[in-house]
Amino acid sequence: METGKPIIRKQAFTAAARRFPDAEFAIRKLMTDSETFRDICEELAEAEWALTSVAETPAALRDARKIEWQELIDRLAAELATVLQEGARSVPKK
Repeated sequence: METGKPIIRKQAFTAAARRFPDAEFAIRKLMTDSETFRDICEELAEAEWALTSVAETPAALRDARKIEWQELIDRLAAELATVLQEGARSVPKK
């Protein structure tokens, strides 16, 4: 087992749950059941971390990097929203 994997998964879950707090149960289930979903969550967590680190980027590149990371975050969040919506539609209603 990789040493950092539980930490990465926790950060990935936190990144997704922060954006979709009403879907916490679905996120936990998908994190367990779907490697693709888990990968998207991990990428989201990494992109959020990178965005917070933009201040360390040389001034000439800072604005461009900030825009790039924010666009990636927005794209990943949209992917998560799509997966969560599809999952909600596949759950039988009582």
